[in-house]
Amino acid sequence: MPSYKQAIREAELALEEHGKSMQLAKMFMLEVANKEGADLYLHYEDEMEGAIYEEYAAGIKRILNDEPMQYILGYEWFYGRAFNVNPDVLIPRPETEELVSNVLIYVDEMREEKEHLTLIDVGCGSGAIGISLKLEEPSLEVYASDISEEALVVARENAAKLGAEMQFYQGSMLDPYVERNMKVDVLVCNPPYIRSDAAMEASVVDYEPNVALFGGEDGLYFYRLVFDHCEKILNPNSIMAFEIGYDQKEALLKEVTTRFPNALAEVLKDMYGKDRMLIVDFRK
Repeated sequence: MPSYKQAIREAELALEEHGKSMQLAKMFMLEVANKEGADLYLHYEDEMEGAIYEEYAAGIKRILNDEPMQYILGYEWFYGRAFNVNPDVLIPRPETEELVSNVLIYVDEMREEKEHLTLIDVGCGSGAIGISLKLEEPSLEVYASDISEEALVVARENAAKLGAEMQFYQGSMLDPYVERNMKVDVLVCNPPYIRSDAAMEASVVDYEPNVALFGGEDGLYFYRLVFDHCEKILNPNSIMAFEIGYDQKEALLKEVTTRFPNALAEVLKDMYGKDRMLIVDFRK
């Protein structure tokens, strides 16, 4: 069997030849070998165990065929926790962690006026947003929903695995909450927001669920659905928080100010300086 160093170098060369990031070789090895970075370096020259090498080599072949590493592993790290993922759900992204962080800041502010807050995660996918918020702020009453029953299976598994006590409903966007006459204080949503004609990487289009990616001709279809019905379920002094496409700021601010002239609308930037989060604040 090759050493860890040899296996990684072999994978790096193959990835480079296929126009993929060479960093994937080391990232994948860290997960397959279940080692921290420093630990891997200490064993760089050691011969790999046969089972680990076979798993690694097979996984690299799948990565070369554009399959996302997270689906191969069966999980992705989000907010410090390993969330199960499969092709029924989108892979949680690092920028979405920033949405969670910002929602927690607003929740802290809101709890100064109201101790018990109800939060919903609309279009929850793997459940990463709602589960993370519940685990970070256990006092929240959290509900999550998705149109896909297959996605909800994954979300429920994640909630059980990570110990998040919350309810899940199946249905399109706000329908499950409107049907139950629910009232909520915080609405969080990371909807499909990619334009239908946008060019996408094969690893995304071919493997991740398209129903969770595309938001119509201008990418705003699902935001409008929420805006159309949100007043049926929002308590006074509530907020809505969305992840958005980096180029959708002006269009969404126009939608919000037209529909909700008394609300405060703000777009926040992510760590890369891109417009990424929309906050609609109805507090007086």
